[in-house]
Amino acid sequence: MIYDVIIVGSGPAGLSAAIYAVRAQLSVLVLEKEYMSGGQMLNTYEVDNYPGLPGIGGFELGVKFREHAEKLGVKFFNIEVRHIAEEEDGRVKVLHTSREEFRARTVILAMGAHHSTLGVPGEKEFSGMGVSYCATCDGAFFKGRTVAVVGGGDAAVEDALFLARGCEKVYVIHRRDELRAAKLLQERLKQCKNVEFLWDTEVAEIRGDDQVECVKLHNKKDGSERILSLEGVFIAVGMKPNTGIVTNLLHLDKNGYIIASEDGITNKPGIFAVGDIRTKHLRQIVTAVSDGANVISSVEEYLNRQ
Repeated sequence: MIYDVIIVGSGPAGLSAAIYAVRAQLSVLVLEKEYMSGGQMLNTYEVDNYPGLPGIGGFELGVKFREHAEKLGVKFFNIEVRHIAEEEDGRVKVLHTSREEFRARTVILAMGAHHSTLGVPGEKEFSGMGVSYCATCDGAFFKGRTVAVVGGGDAAVEDALFLARGCEKVYVIHRRDELRAAKLLQERLKQCKNVEFLWDTEVAEIRGDDQVECVKLHNKKDGSERILSLEGVFIAVGMKPNTGIVTNLLHLDKNGYIIASEDGITNKPGIFAVGDIRTKHLRQIVTAVSDGANVISSVEEYLNRQ
């Protein structure tokens, strides 16, 4: 069978695209390598900024998205895509998986991205329980509290600026003696009276009982260690897009994201990109869902021209 569209990945962008595709009466198949749909949502303890559903758990929201798609008749296949190719005339895309091949007239890439981690004890255990990788997602839960931002690039500084508006105290922990962020951002952050910089410092361990209570710090210059009491750790040391299967197929930016705007169109006709995997300013559930809706319009236009 040749589908109108195959969607690779079933986070919020992929599931939104699936819902809009089936409502457009396109034959659609979703390929997902994980056993659960939802992407990064599944690891989010509480989502407080998705319109109409304040405070919903990320896992619950992911389940609702999947149930909505299934109710409309979207077909899912639990399998990992390893390679994407085209038939000779380029009109049919061939998706090679670990077990079989699938064919479609169009492909939507929605594999998302993953946060770079510190890899220290306690980080994984307290993820969603004081450890966060998204200040705009979780910052509101720490109003009036003491938190730390780990990192020194634009994302870290922007997170610290955002958190400084509502938190009592914000520590910026950076392993070097100066930030890498844009100078304008640095100056804005240095003007915040409730922000303190901890230079040449690394997080060695994150500790707590049910929630984060403190971090163990290591100074790279003098070798000293200290315990810093706080209630939240925001890790901003980079994101890595899951673009391994298309690095030789599509145009990527310097950070490895697929170059595509809100219409999802890439340099390869018939292949589209949505959600965290594409170049964009804000990576949130709501923007991923928007991508999924927008891309189906682009898919329909492409199919109508064939």
